[in-house]
Amino acid sequence: MSFQGLRLMAVHAHPDDESSKGAATMARYVREGAEVLVATMTGGERGDILNPAMDRPEVRADLAAIRRREMDAAREILGVEQAFMGFADSGLPEGDPKPPLPEGCFATTPLEVAAKPLVAAVREFRPHVILTYDENGGYPHPDHVMTHKVAVEAFEAAADPDRYPGTGEPWQTLKLYYFVSFHQEKFAALHEEMLRRDMDSPYVKIFEERQERIRKRAELGLKDYEITTRVDAADYFEIRDKALLAHATQIDPNSSWFACPIDVQRAAWPTEDYHLARSLVDTELPEDDLFAGVRESVTL
Repeated sequence: MSFQGLRLMAVHAHPDDESSKGAATMARYVREGAEVLVATMTGGERGDILNPAMDRPEVRADLAAIRRREMDAAREILGVEQAFMGFADSGLPEGDPKPPLPEGCFATTPLEVAAKPLVAAVREFRPHVILTYDENGGYPHPDHVMTHKVAVEAFEAAADPDRYPGTGEPWQTLKLYYFVSFHQEKFAALHEEMLRRDMDSPYVKIFEERQERIRKRAELGLKDYEITTRVDAADYFEIRDKALLAHATQIDPNSSWFACPIDVQRAAWPTEDYHLARSLVDTELPEDDLFAGVRESVTL
């Protein structure tokens, strides 16, 4: 199947998010002829160093520049275009009570200021489809929550000629999706397949952590989104993992990210999963293609 002329934009909070959520999907579409742009809202400069081998003083001192180099390497592996939107990482506040967010960071930026460069990017790139997080950010990092807000704002505002003047000609994106990347059904399938092969499964601990997360989400009244769209991306899982490893400050090669062999993943859960949040084209659910209904309704 050819996707020549079709355009996909993925809106993320930090460098490395694009490689942990939807990376195999992007790699597939690029290789089938689509144009893909990753819009990264912040530089990740307040992120932790999660790979012990990289946790050195000289790395911490130059983290902002290193994360940009990591992003460039991951971009090349995936085959996508990528652009930083220019905001400062907010960090993940910890403690009880949590400290205030840093002054001038992305999460405290007024919505119209934060969305303006993304609106300009939408009007320049003219995506048919936008991917981003749900209103809870996928997990409650303030930059992820803000990324949801600006992506929805850009989806809705970029087509309005009266909004965000000076940011280019209006453009109407046709579909908006939320990532549904880490969910119980997938973990259960991977766990059962590893047990079927007499392999040690890492998912017992993951289930326990997930149950606690589900409990906290229920207390906050947060919902889990239905999977409406499953994109077969199994042939691109190696590319996804190479892109992840390019973010060496963030990904420990000995971590649980890589505890499940790729052949198990292909057998048990060969798709990357999404929730269709907005659509201006007719499409029948469930879908197996983010461009379902788009190819039939646009002139390429």
